[in-house]
Amino acid sequence: MSKQLGKLLVRFMFGLKKPLGRGQRELIVASSVTVCVLLLRSIGLFQSLELAALDQLFRLRPNEPPEERITIVAIDEASLRQVGSWPIPDGVIAQLLQKLKVHNPRAIGLDIYRDLAVPPGHEQLINVYKSMPNLIGIEQLSNNKNVGVLPPPVLKQLNQVGFNNVLYDPDGKVRRSLLYWHINNQPHESFGLKLALLYLKPYGITPTTAATNPEYLQLGKAVFTRFQGNDGAYVGADARGYQIISNFPKPRCPISYIKTCRYRHVSIMDVLADRVPKEWISDRIVLIGSTALSLQDFVFIPHSSRLMGAAQPVAGVELQAYFISELISAALEGRPLLKVWPKLGEYLWIFAWSYVGAIITRRIRRPSGSIISIILSGLLLTLSAYLAFLYGWWIPFIPSLLTFGSSVIWITGCFAYMQEEMKRSKEFLHQVINTIPDPIFVKNEKHQWIVLNEAYCRFIGYPNNLLIEKTDYDFFPKHEADVFRQQDEIIFQTQQPQENEEEFTDAHGKTHLIATKRSLHKDAAGNFFLVGVIRDITQRKLMEEKLKRTAADLYRSNNELKRQEDHLRYLVYHDPLTGLSNRKFFTEQLYESLNWARSNNLLLGLLFIDLDGFKQVNDTLGHEIGDRLLVTVAQRLSNSLRGSDTVSRLGGDEFTVILRAIPNMQVAAKVADKILATITEPIVLDQYTTKVSASIGISVYPLNSHDSESLIKQADTAMYRAKRLGKNRYEFA
Repeated sequence: MSKQLGKLLVRFMFGLKKPLGRGQRELIVASSVTVCVLLLRSIGLFQSLELAALDQLFRLRPNEPPEERITIVAIDEASLRQVGSWPIPDGVIAQLLQKLKVHNPRAIGLDIYRDLAVPPGHEQLINVYKSMPNLIGIEQLSNNKNVGVLPPPVLKQLNQVGFNNVLYDPDGKVRRSLLYWHINNQPHESFGLKLALLYLKPYGITPTTAATNPEYLQLGKAVFTRFQGNDGAYVGADARGYQIISNFPKPRCPISYIKTCRYRHVSIMDVLADRVPKEWISDRIVLIGSTALSLQDFVFIPHSSRLMGAAQPVAGVELQAYFISELISAALEGRPLLKVWPKLGEYLWIFAWSYVGAIITRRIRRPSGSIISIILSGLLLTLSAYLAFLYGWWIPFIPSLLTFGSSVIWITGCFAYMQEEMKRSKEFLHQVINTIPDPIFVKNEKHQWIVLNEAYCRFIGYPNNLLIEKTDYDFFPKHEADVFRQQDEIIFQTQQPQENEEEFTDAHGKTHLIATKRSLHKDAAGNFFLVGVIRDITQRKLMEEKLKRTAADLYRSNNELKRQEDHLRYLVYHDPLTGLSNRKFFTEQLYESLNWARSNNLLLGLLFIDLDGFKQVNDTLGHEIGDRLLVTVAQRLSNSLRGSDTVSRLGGDEFTVILRAIPNMQVAAKVADKILATITEPIVLDQYTTKVSASIGISVYPLNSHDSESLIKQADTAMYRAKRLGKNRYEFA
C-alpha cells in the first residue's frame, strides 16, 4: 500500500511541473547568449580583440632562459657605412662566411637575397658556397614567377635553400610560420626548418609523420599541429602550405647581450675583425641578416605589443631566430607548441562560461555575494586562459568573457524570487507526505531539507526541528553525503525521476542499504523541490552478496582443478628432464602420424638416435653434467626440426624424431646430417668442454614397414648398425 501511495505522490508532483524546469532558465539564457556571441565571432567581429588578447598573454608569460644556440650576425648601419654599398659585395660575404667557418658553427643561415652576382668576389663566394654544406640560403616563393625572389643558383643545386615567406595577420603582425609549401607539386622547406633540422641532425632527429595523426609532422618530442583557416580566433585565414601558430619564446635578457634582449647580436665588422669569441659561434646556429633601419626589414610579432606607447618591431632575421628557436626547443626539450581546441571544445567552453554567469547570478541572492562571485569568476577565467597558454593551448578568452558578462546581466534583469509561493508549496507538501508510511524527504535547490515526514525522522533518528534547513553533510558521513548530493544533482539537471541504491547511516551508527526514488516538483513561482521516497533493502542486499561470494568460490575451485589437470596431463606426456615429449606421447604420435600418412598417401620418416660418448661424460664428470648435456642436446634437436616434426626422449640418451610428410628418403638423410652436425658441436658446461656425437637409424613408411612397431625396430636396428660402422653417422633400415 505504501509503495502505491509513493508512486501516486511522484506522479502528482510531476503533474504540477511547469514547462520551464529547474536549470532550464539558466540553460536558455546561456544558450541564447552563446549563440549570439558565436554568430558574431563567426563573421570575424572579435578577431582583432582575440588576437590582441593573445599578444598580451605573450607579454605576460614568464621569461625563459636565454637562447644560447643562436647568434645573429647583424648587418647594421655601422656595417653598411663601413662596407660602403648595398647590396654587400660577394667578396665581403665570402670573407664573412670563411671567418665563421673557422669556428665550426653547426649551421649558418644567410638571410639576405643573393640571386644576382654583386662583384667583386663572385667566384670566391661560389667556391665558399660549395665548401659549406651547413650553409642555407633564402628564396621567396610565389605562384607567380615574376613576384618571387630566386635563391643563389649554386645553393639551389646543392639543395641548401629555404624559403623565408612571412604570413601576416589582418593587423599586420606575424603570429604564424610556414614549414612547408608546395609550388607546382614541388615541396619546399622553410628557411627556419632547414636550419633547425641541421642543428637537430647530430641528435638523430629527422622529420617523421606523427603516430597520433599521419597528416602531422613530428620532430623529436614535438608534434606540429597543422593550422586550419578557422583555428582559434581566425576566420577564413589563408591556410596554404603547412603552417603552425608560433609560440614565440620570451628569452631573458643576459647582461652580456648588447642592443637586444632577444638573441646575441654581433656585427659583420666584429666578425671580419676577429672580435667575436669563438664560443659565440662554435656549434651554434649563426644567422646573417639585416638589422639596419634603412633597409626596412622589420615585422611586428606578439611581443611587439605594448600597453603604453608604440609597438616595437623586430628585424626579419630575429623573426627567423624566433621560428628556429621554437622548433629546436620543442623537438629537444618538449617545449609546448601553441595549439587550439577543436571547434566543439571551444563552443562548449564559451557556453560553459555563459552558463556559469547565469548560475552564480541565480544561486547567490545577496548582492555583495554576487558581485564577489562575478569578480572571482572573471579572475578564474583570466587565470584559466593564462595557464592554458603557458601549457601551449590558445583557448577563447574574449568570447567567454562576453558570454559570461552577458548572462550575468540577463539573469540579473529578469529573475525575481517569490518567497510566499515557496511557503505555500512547503505547507502543501507537508500535508501530502505525512500520510505516507515510507520515509520521505523534500529538498530545495540548496540541497536543504525543507519538508520531512514522521517516518523519515524515525528512520534517521533525529527530530524534525533539528533537520529542517540542514543538509546531508550535517548528519551523514562524507562519503554517503557525497553520493546523496551527486544523485540529487542528477535529478535537478535531468528533471527525470530516478531510483538509486545507497548507504544510509542513522543517528545510532547503524548502516542501512536503501533504494531512494527521487523526483522533481516545481511550483508556480519557479521554485524547485526534490522529493525522495526511501525503501530499506538491507536484508535483500545481504542475500545477494552471499550468493556472489558462493559463486566466486566455485569459480576459483574450478580454475584450480583445471590448472592441476593441465599440469598432470603435461607430466604424463613429457620428459621431466628435457621437457621433450616422452615415450608414451611418442608412441601415440607415431600411431596417429602413420594413419595420417596412410590416408594422404605420404611418406613418413622415423629417426632413432643414440648418443656416442655420453656414458663416458656421465661417468667422468658426474650425473649432473650428464643431465645438463642431455638438456642441451634436446634443445639442439628441437631447433634443428620443423614445427610439424616431433622429437621425443625415450630414456637415457635415446631420442626419436618423427618426420611427417617428407617427399623422399633424401629429406630424411638431410635432416640426419643436420642433426649430426648440430650434436657434434662442442658443449661447454661450467669449466668443462664436452663433445659427443650420435648414431642414427632411419626407417621410412611405407618403404620399410606399415606398422609402428616394425618401424621402431628397423630404425633401432639401423642405429646399432651405424654404431658398429664407426658411429657419428646414420644408416637406413
